[in-house]
Amino acid sequence: MLYDIRLNLRYDYDAAAGGGRHQVRVLPPTISGVQRVIAASLSFAPAQSERSDFSDFFGNNVTSIAFRDVHDALDIRMSARVAVSRPEPGLDVSPDIRRLREELDAVRSLSPDTPHHFLAASDHAGIDADITGYARSSAGNSAVSTAMDLCSRIYRDFTYDGEATTVQTRASDAFDLKRGVCQDFSHIMIAGLRGLGIPAGYVSGFLRTIPPRGKPRLEGADAMHAWVKVWCGRDTGWQEFDPTNGIRASNDHITVGHGRDYSDVAPIVGILKTTGGQVGEQAVDVIPVVLEKA
Repeated sequence: MLYDIRLNLRYDYDAAAGGGRHQVRVLPPTISGVQRVIAASLSFAPAQSERSDFSDFFGNNVTSIAFRDVHDALDIRMSARVAVSRPEPGLDVSPDIRRLREELDAVRSLSPDTPHHFLAASDHAGIDADITGYARSSAGNSAVSTAMDLCSRIYRDFTYDGEATTVQTRASDAFDLKRGVCQDFSHIMIAGLRGLGIPAGYVSGFLRTIPPRGKPRLEGADAMHAWVKVWCGRDTGWQEFDPTNGIRASNDHITVGHGRDYSDVAPIVGILKTTGGQVGEQAVDVIPVVLEKA
């Protein structure tokens, strides 16, 4: 699938800021065998005083910006053309949890993609006895079947509610509420799998949404999405699951970044020299591109 993606993040401040410094993670990367970025751009208004682009520990694209002049708003615009071609899931040859732990013990690497980084508790996805108990009911004959069953149960058992939680909500709190958004459902799944000894991480990106039949696609109606990557053993490697929709990640999922939880891949973090609060708005367009044959 080929997509044109547009993202607009806008922040309006209660009081003018005398300066600020931020890290922005919204540019999708090229991922071998999964997606290819054909073109991409990222701009800011007002214009930044400083800018540098680099990759973080997990290989995510990061843009660091600084402002020295007074400003009362920040507008971030990203556009990209991305080709996504995920391989079809093959025969499930992943080990059960006991053998998965044996294979995990044999991994000696501490590279960014090693499963060891995604096994311990993290800020938003702590190891929680109740969540582990919930996940234990999904433990099956393989790591893939365990992850898929947990993904499907979260989809069935939890209610999507954009007002119930915030970006600061922890997995345990969302689990108690049985409500939340994609970020919360991903954190619950991550916490549950880690409690079982299965490495799991957080993926941030975009999801193509399809309007009802006969209805036009609404501009800016999409939003950034989140799902889960799960290490399923030496031979199967990392697999991705979307608990918000109860499915495996497909060619409709466009990756921006991954980490241990949301705090590793938040779209923007930083500091402002100001007082008062701020109001943020987000608009995303994920548009399939159909190329005409010559």
